[in-house]
Amino acid sequence: MWAILLSLFMSTQNSAIAAPTVAVPRARRGTLLAFLGVLSFSGSFPATVFAMRGFDPWLVAIGRAALAALIALACLRFAGLPLVPPRRFWRSYALISLGVVFGFPVFSGLALAMGAGTAHSAVVIGLLPAATAAFAVLRAGERPRPAFWVACTAGALAITAFTFTRTGGASAAWADLLLVGALLSAAVGYTEGGRLSRSTPGWQVISYALVFSLPVTLPVTAVLSVTTPVSWSVDAVAGFAYVGLISMFLGFIPWYAGLAQGGIARAGQTQLTQPLLTLVWAWVLLGERFGWVTVAAALAVLVCVALTQRART
Repeated sequence: MWAILLSLFMSTQNSAIAAPTVAVPRARRGTLLAFLGVLSFSGSFPATVFAMRGFDPWLVAIGRAALAALIALACLRFAGLPLVPPRRFWRSYALISLGVVFGFPVFSGLALAMGAGTAHSAVVIGLLPAATAAFAVLRAGERPRPAFWVACTAGALAITAFTFTRTGGASAAWADLLLVGALLSAAVGYTEGGRLSRSTPGWQVISYALVFSLPVTLPVTAVLSVTTPVSWSVDAVAGFAYVGLISMFLGFIPWYAGLAQGGIARAGQTQLTQPLLTLVWAWVLLGERFGWVTVAAALAVLVCVALTQRART
């Protein structure tokens, strides 16, 4: 399946988008590509939980990036491209790295390690599309219509109300703050990556971001692998492989392509479907049980994503 997707993404990435406004067919294709990225990301939280059954949370968060960077290096070398991005883009790749290579994995992993719960974390992260849309206005020059912001705000309010239904004291509050840090980090990385993907194929954007971070991720991973307890169980290895290969690399290929073609704010709203998808994975893979409030919050944001897609940028 990924071979088919890769050929599709690379073929659609050859032309650059000169302005934030895109044609309707291209916007729809961008939304579809973005959803394929979301589908890949939806398994990240359950996979992280599996990985932390055998590895330290910090090792999972940093090690996944190191693993993905080695794959990215191989892809760049196979394509005959420079292994270092052009110097004029270093600032952009630094922002992407801080956001999606370090920020989101570290903050979300620590929140899960503090007992946030996969289902709860997934619904809180549902605020991410609203944050991405805001950064798209600030950084990428996009100007969504008022109807878009109404639907986007409704989704954000649904998630905010959901977080207040949780009990657990200070630990729960700190976990939720970490999740907020994760979603803000991802919003910065998504916006900057989507902006670069207008002129650079998405797979190159994420590859260069990973390679740009390799001088930090590789030695830190090496140190953590010998200083923290490690258990090579099947669950842990499978979870680590997923977050390293899918969540950290392959999932970004359709995601960045979708943001570039469909508009960062508009296509980014497909991530409102991620909470519902993650709830399914949490139930199937982890056997998590959640109440009607969690399901209602996930369904509320699913309705909001439909409304945002009808409100054209």
